[in-house]
Amino acid sequence: MHRRNFLKTGSLAGLTLSTLVTASCSQPAADDKKPDTTATDSKDDLFELSEATITDLQEKMRAKQYTSRLLTELYLKRIDEIDKNGPKLNSVIELNKDALNMADAMDKEREKGKVRGPLHGIPVLIKDNINTGDNMHTTAGSLALSDNFAKQDAFIVHKLREAGAVLLGKTNLSEWANFRSTHSTSAWSSRGGQTKCPYILDRNPSGSSAGSGTAVAANLCTIAIGTETDGSIVSPSSVNGLVGIKPTVGLWSRSGIIPISKTQDTAGPMARTVKDAAIFLSALAGVDPQDSFTLAGKGKAEADYTKFLDADGLKGKRLGVEKSAMEGNPGMVALLKDAIKTLESKGATVIEVELNKELKDIGKSEFPVLLYEFKDGLNQYLSNANSKVKTLADVIAYNKQNEAKAMPFFKQETLELAQAKGDLNTEEYLKAVKQTNAGTRKAIDKILTDNKLDAIIGPTNGPAVCIDLINGDYDNGFGFSSPAAMAGYPHITVPMGLLHGLPIGLSFFSTAWKEGDIIKLGYAYEQASKKRVKPLFKVDLLG
Repeated sequence: MHRRNFLKTGSLAGLTLSTLVTASCSQPAADDKKPDTTATDSKDDLFELSEATITDLQEKMRAKQYTSRLLTELYLKRIDEIDKNGPKLNSVIELNKDALNMADAMDKEREKGKVRGPLHGIPVLIKDNINTGDNMHTTAGSLALSDNFAKQDAFIVHKLREAGAVLLGKTNLSEWANFRSTHSTSAWSSRGGQTKCPYILDRNPSGSSAGSGTAVAANLCTIAIGTETDGSIVSPSSVNGLVGIKPTVGLWSRSGIIPISKTQDTAGPMARTVKDAAIFLSALAGVDPQDSFTLAGKGKAEADYTKFLDADGLKGKRLGVEKSAMEGNPGMVALLKDAIKTLESKGATVIEVELNKELKDIGKSEFPVLLYEFKDGLNQYLSNANSKVKTLADVIAYNKQNEAKAMPFFKQETLELAQAKGDLNTEEYLKAVKQTNAGTRKAIDKILTDNKLDAIIGPTNGPAVCIDLINGDYDNGFGFSSPAAMAGYPHITVPMGLLHGLPIGLSFFSTAWKEGDIIKLGYAYEQASKKRVKPLFKVDLLG
């Protein structure tokens, strides 16, 4: 999740931004006001699948230039060369020993004339909080779950296999999806260590779907799955120059995923293009009897979200830009203004709105909701897990008993806060969840209706911050993940440009089940702006 939104609950609130920034990595020289408003080519990347899309790979397999096995071998080699060696991005926590066998099976089906769909034979990485009933662990990055082999696939993994995708492995994440400590460092886990941002290696790729973000950005796979409670898909997508879609809660099933919040959790696609994200979104949507939230989406999910890919999709649309985003970091503001010009040049009308002002008091209820739901959901998950820990209390006890390895940099204040909460019948919880979910929905819907808007926009969040295992995460400026997260509404981020070589995304979100609408807007902006830039793997900002 995007811990920046809860920073004030910890002692970091008393430290200045400049103090935290200088603690760990190089800073920009002199002028921080001039953003890169146009995309530039990165250094030559000799990897033959660099920036390849799902469509590219399908065409090559159809033409018999590649097989799924060859694609899988190339990505596995790439992971070895730059994730485990070279720049050592450390985004993949575990490889699937059965990946090549899966690829061979898909090749045999293709030879017989059977192609399951656009994901047939496509290598995919998934976040290590999603169950796979195979040789891979499911740990949420925690040593406490290092013995956990899931009994069966998560619903979305079952859908992934049905679609013919090849599971390359699992990605590292912020431990417990960044819900362990008020002083945590995103992209670090006790099992997986620290994942790096591929653009500048001493920067943090953001959490909690850090490994998925880094892996897709660095071309270690074609597409990946992330999960989000508040920002954990859109933030690492933004920071890594990707397209990320956080669906309406209920479009993708959550059963078989280690939970934080039943009202806010969802998995979603992370990709290098809107089209790939739309293809992936289509394949994994579906009603799951084990997740009651998916029942609300019955008849609302589209079979194919690529039908919304319209380069003229901004024409005649009305967008509300968050007013508070027009102030702050001059570089971010310049990127946003440039994006607005692009949107308007393609026929959109952009007006200022003040959603964050409406949500100022409502947002205070979010953290208590997550504490209650995390305790309840995790206890349910662990009670059926193949692990030595069976409750949240067991996890806390394990960490204390193994402190040197499990908690070398920061502790587990958030886990302990959750353990101290009661059940979901507690009055505090019932009041808070109503205010957070229903209150946020009401505020968003009112702004959309009153201003006749198709979506609300703003920068997804600031650029990648320094990796700082001593002080933990710090505020990186404006962030826009919380409104859609608290409401359970769909949210897409699309690359908006670079600030000192670090990507920043543009967010579009709307009301429930409007994935098609925001995909149309995001695609039209993507095609008009072309801001995706490959990473350079720079050692530091001055290198």
